[in-house]
Amino acid sequence: MSESPDDKYTVDIIEIPKAIPASKESLEAIRDAVKGKALAKMKKEAVDCPVKVRRVSFIECFTCPNFNRRVRGKVGCAGLPLSS
Repeated sequence: MSESPDDKYTVDIIEIPKAIPASKESLEAIRDAVKGKALAKMKKEAVDCPVKVRRVSFIECFTCPNFNRRVRGKVGCAGLPLSS
């Protein structure tokens, strides 16, 4: 993945055997866009978030304002501070 000028971080997507719980807000945000098998697959993916400094569900990453794009198992992250 070539790095975009907007990307401060390029983070690998990790396949995990058991889903990390995603917040209800994150699930609500993608409810109309993603369903079925795609959602089930996304629930079993995680990233080591450089902004939150912990492993988070890909769904949480996908709905984050820092998310730029996903290409070939990598996520482009803007790396900006999040408001609480």
